[in-house]
Amino acid sequence: MRVVVFSTKPHDRDFLPAACAGRHELVFQEAHLRVDTVPLAAGAEAVCLFVHDHADAAILTGLAKLGVKHLALRCAGFNNVDLAAAAKLGLSVARVPAYSPHGVAEHAVALLMTLNRRIHRAYNRVRDGNFALDGLLGFNVHGKTVGIVGTGKIGLCFARILHGFGAKLLAHDLVPNPEAGQLGIEYVALDRLLAESDIISLHCPLTPATHHLIGPAALARMRTGVYLLNTGRGPLVDTAAVIEALKSGKLGALALDVYEEEEGIFYEDLSAAFVPDDLLARLLTFPNVLVTSHQAFFTREALTSIATTTAGNLDDFAAGRACANSLKA
Repeated sequence: MRVVVFSTKPHDRDFLPAACAGRHELVFQEAHLRVDTVPLAAGAEAVCLFVHDHADAAILTGLAKLGVKHLALRCAGFNNVDLAAAAKLGLSVARVPAYSPHGVAEHAVALLMTLNRRIHRAYNRVRDGNFALDGLLGFNVHGKTVGIVGTGKIGLCFARILHGFGAKLLAHDLVPNPEAGQLGIEYVALDRLLAESDIISLHCPLTPATHHLIGPAALARMRTGVYLLNTGRGPLVDTAAVIEALKSGKLGALALDVYEEEEGIFYEDLSAAFVPDDLLARLLTFPNVLVTSHQAFFTREALTSIATTTAGNLDDFAAGRACANSLKA
């Protein structure tokens, strides 16, 4: 089956062909899927998309007219795909539901500990010959209250790590995880989690209900000096609101691996240009803010899993079999 792979990065060229093992003809395109790039899918039965590709009704219609029948998402999120339109057009859609829960959770902890112990600042100081400790004071995570919003596979992995630190764990989720009891997790209302947590980590999906979950009202309920981590989806956090909370001292520190306007910025090399987003540029001026470029998933194990699952989804499409990872409207 001929498959056009949009938003190609070097690691896609390394991992996808190995997983497909010649079973599919992969055509790699660095361009994102947009209205103007739909013609790149000509002659393909399937397209393979990533998080910054768009698949709204107009784009899906264009793909269907070209003969595309399948969409293989090499990611877990699917808020960029109009599933209802895909169903009407007879397009199959499948994703990679869980590829790196441990990697993402470990990255969230790495962000927390880097901010807490000022590792990023200490690294630069020592390289400049400054071995003073002023300004590098942190705190013990042991005994602190950690609020986890979303206890799916990633949230639970994060909870296991923080349980090992000796933290008290609060959680909020519409569907409690039955494994949470083994870790002593207490499920509470979101307002209580916000009010009592020293550290808050977001691991919930992006839905209309969770868009800007962390905004002015939520920030007002938090403890002064709280640490906020987001390795979920960028729009969970109202950027303008957290900037004000950082300026006032309400937020003690902020770690983001995702950003609500990251498209066109994250995964790109802008070192010879400039950051075109004013809010992101402002965030980067704070010494207590740490931003990484949507890299929490980026481990060898995760890339192998993504490629293997994507190849399996393509195999199911090609054989006309039911796909366990299919998405329905």
